[in-house]
Amino acid sequence: MFDFGGGTLDVSLLTISGGIFQVNATAGDSHLGGEDIDSQMVKHCVEHFKRKHNLDIDGNPKALGRLKSACEKAKRRLSFSSSTDVEIDCLYQNTDFYITLTRAKFEEINKDFFNRCMVPVEKCLKDAKMDKGSVDDVVLVGGSSRIPKVQKLLQNVFEGKELCKGINPDEAIAQGAAIQAAVLSGNGNGKLQDFSLLDVTPFSLGIETGRERDMTVVIPRNSSIPIKKNYTVTTRHDNQAVVKFAVYEGESITTVNNYFLGDFRLQDIPPAPKGVPKFNICFDIDASGILNVSAEDMLTGQKKGITFSNDRNSDGIERVM
Repeated sequence: MFDFGGGTLDVSLLTISGGIFQVNATAGDSHLGGEDIDSQMVKHCVEHFKRKHNLDIDGNPKALGRLKSACEKAKRRLSFSSSTDVEIDCLYQNTDFYITLTRAKFEEINKDFFNRCMVPVEKCLKDAKMDKGSVDDVVLVGGSSRIPKVQKLLQNVFEGKELCKGINPDEAIAQGAAIQAAVLSGNGNGKLQDFSLLDVTPFSLGIETGRERDMTVVIPRNSSIPIKKNYTVTTRHDNQAVVKFAVYEGESITTVNNYFLGDFRLQDIPPAPKGVPKFNICFDIDASGILNVSAEDMLTGQKKGITFSNDRNSDGIERVM
């Protein structure tokens, strides 16, 4: 599943058998999408306008907004045309803008972005330990997956395999969400009654440890859910009365470059030399992707934790006493 949308690129490898959809691995790039391609086109057009008219619109939000809108439309046209004209009347200081963009030039100025698209594909195959020849279907999702160069690169990765284009890439996510909602609410009928999705964790989950802000992974990325893992930590200072547990997701060895989810504390820890108190940390993800993280003082039994919804944003956090 190759999902190339406006803001992100997500790749998933699934095995489907008898109504069971098993996610084997996921990968992606959260900083790569159609908006990046639009911005690159705008940059190219700004430079063209400056060379031709000696006028710089880089600091003019209104002109840039009009240019971006025109570039978005041109990008769509280049998915089925070999060239297109971009025309804007009185773009800046009563000066019209005009340029002919060929598909070849479009591919050239976005070459780095298109090549980056294939990195998560290769990573997903590697994580799933699956040979590309074993993949039966490559499904395109997201408006940016219509770009011919992206499709060509995908076909090259999968040795010329025909891509599945029968699903409207703009509607696929909404259709899938509707199906999942029907299943979860019990309103599914026919084939939906036998449908089930077995997902994986898209990122590693862990806590911050050590003076260097190390990322200690408790649940590795691409672990099948539901899953429950435990990890034991101790104090770093003599007579330490409070221990903070900071939860992160990401693949960096330090938390500085990972995404902070939230934190909680155990307080009133009985005085003891460093390294003596023990705390059992439990990461528990249910079938819906909801993450519960708790820590228990193994001497006193004191326990606290935090809950994260499956979208892992701050709006979906509920503290557990």
